[in-house]
Amino acid sequence: MKAIRESIRADADSSFRILLDPGLNDLFYWHVHPEYEIVFVDGATGTRHIGDHISRYEGSDLVFIGPNVPHLNFDYGVRTDCRIVVVQMREDFLGKEFLQLPEMTELRALFERARTAIYFTGETKRAVGAMMSALPEQDHFDQLMGLLQIFRLLARSGEAHDLHVRPMRDDRSQKELERIRRVHRFVEEHHQHRLDSGEAAALVNMTPAAFCRYFKRSTGQTFTEFLNQYRITQAKKLLLMGATVTESCFDSGFENLSHFNRNFRRYAGENPSAFRKMARSGQLALTRTGKGLPS
Repeated sequence: MKAIRESIRADADSSFRILLDPGLNDLFYWHVHPEYEIVFVDGATGTRHIGDHISRYEGSDLVFIGPNVPHLNFDYGVRTDCRIVVVQMREDFLGKEFLQLPEMTELRALFERARTAIYFTGETKRAVGAMMSALPEQDHFDQLMGLLQIFRLLARSGEAHDLHVRPMRDDRSQKELERIRRVHRFVEEHHQHRLDSGEAAALVNMTPAAFCRYFKRSTGQTFTEFLNQYRITQAKKLLLMGATVTESCFDSGFENLSHFNRNFRRYAGENPSAFRKMARSGQLALTRTGKGLPS
């Protein structure tokens, strides 16, 4: 699934952007941008889909997402009245040296941790949610002061939970980026069919052996691991949308149920029947490692 690269501009007379109730619940908006993003959702139950992580939030959600991490709009499919406040900012929105100041040690650690996404629960979610809800009504100076207070609460919270998602890397050469993009597009378009690394290697004009070494070095996974994980992500989406286990197996590209079940347990930490049952009951709270997520 290709992520749309979103272009973000700070609000007028401000160094960051506040977005209120974007109203995208009918749009499957899978996107990515180089800005950090804090999302607070209140009055809704929906899907938290960030990178290769899929889980369910109940009633409200508070997430801090780092740059270049693909994610789905949090109100997708939500049919209840809810309030969503999003704050987007670049890492250097207060100057290139701001986070390097000795007073910013806690915030610097928070921003580094957020690169792979964090969600917050309990009193932190309640307190920060209230502060974020108040931001749109404040003048720009008070918004900035409020945002710094929010950062401090998040940095000191004992109710932070790491999602460990992989950001899209921008530090490769343009040629390498294009190679990886071509392989990703190939998998996106053909994952429902039988694929092997030889086909992917030919796509980027490499020998199979050289491609396998290159792909492992670039992504941290073998091509087969990447393909199977991608298929399991597609299967999760199908299960969330009400497909049966058998339909999800074959529509995501697996050729038999035993192989599908084995890979589903590996990447989701749960068998697909249990995942589907929890999704249908509104109790889904699984990471890709299979550990339960507190709401």
